[in-house]
Amino acid sequence: MNTNTNFIQQLGSADFESWLLVQQAYRDYAFGEEILEAGFNTNSGYVYIALENGVQIASCFGQDVDYIVFDFETGEEYFLDSYDEAIEKLNNI
Repeated sequence: MNTNTNFIQQLGSADFESWLLVQQAYRDYAFGEEILEAGFNTNSGYVYIALENGVQIASCFGQDVDYIVFDFETGEEYFLDSYDEAIEKLNNI
């Protein structure tokens, strides 16, 4: 997993499209939330922005954005369709 800004140079065209989609989703739904890290997971193919509030905004291969919430107690990851759903899930964990 590469989490510094040099990861952008490693992106293929579909991965770069994912990076653009993730940035747009951050701008449209989470702007102002503190970003913990941004990167590219070479194992999963996800380009992501991890937020301080516990939501990850991610996309792989230029596909629609997923909002990912991780439950540290159970180890489960939840892939949600909207930022609001992700925040609601966090509040219910």
